[in-house]
Amino acid sequence: MLPWKRLLRPLTALLLTAAVAVVPATAAHAADAPHSGWNDYTCKPSTTHPHPVVLVHGTLGNSVDNWLGLATYLKNRDYCVYSLDYGQLPGVPVFNGLGPIDKSAEQLAAFVDKVLAATGAAETDVVGHSQGGMMPRYYLRFLGGAAKVNALVGIAPSNHGTTLNGLTQLLPYFPGAADLLSTSTPALADQVAGSPFLTKLNEGGDTVPGVKYTVLATKYDEVVTPYRSQFLSGTGVRNIVLQDLCPLDLSEHVAIGLFSLIAFHEVANALDPAHATPTTCASVLG
Repeated sequence: MLPWKRLLRPLTALLLTAAVAVVPATAAHAADAPHSGWNDYTCKPSTTHPHPVVLVHGTLGNSVDNWLGLATYLKNRDYCVYSLDYGQLPGVPVFNGLGPIDKSAEQLAAFVDKVLAATGAAETDVVGHSQGGMMPRYYLRFLGGAAKVNALVGIAPSNHGTTLNGLTQLLPYFPGAADLLSTSTPALADQVAGSPFLTKLNEGGDTVPGVKYTVLATKYDEVVTPYRSQFLSGTGVRNIVLQDLCPLDLSEHVAIGLFSLIAFHEVANALDPAHATPTTCASVLG
């Protein structure tokens, strides 16, 4: 007989290790990192870009490190840009996005209201990485967010959960492991394919009327697997594989959100489709 109790902690550690891939190595210094001009509550949206952009980090991420690349990219293109921290656990600094996802969506709802009040805008655009690309869908569906969001752009989002390349399929063989995950790190349990949270989120369709959806995935994703599980179905949806835009971009789960200028260019296209330009490998020069 397998020593179940001795195996629970290593299994949990493996899942945490896989999830930590969404965070850059600089996360330990996030509290000291500059916001590089974003989260400026005096910013007023322009007529060209009337919707302030709310950036939603991924599991184990935070409002600074996850967005050092994209926030600056969008600020330089005349967007009002904001980012929040959510899903904090008591006694766990810097590494956020670990709490129950439905409660994290409530934090997003309050943050969007704060941004709208400060900017005077009627709607926001939301861009999220990993969990941050999926969690806002709960806000849209269950917390009234559809009236306050024009577009949702998910970068490698965990829309239908993840098998972590099959690792989560081991959970049924380890009695108590799923309960341990749910108690210790609820957001990880919520993102396991087939979880009660994802079942509720995706019942009745992936989208809500009035919101434009873009999903940007990479076929080299090693965290949200299989990568096509990130795609949404419904009206107003664009599902994009990064390598269809530029076969030379080898970004995996982390890089597509943190570094890929190909991905950044396509995010800008999704936010301003009236002025979109084709995304190609040459977009890194733009």
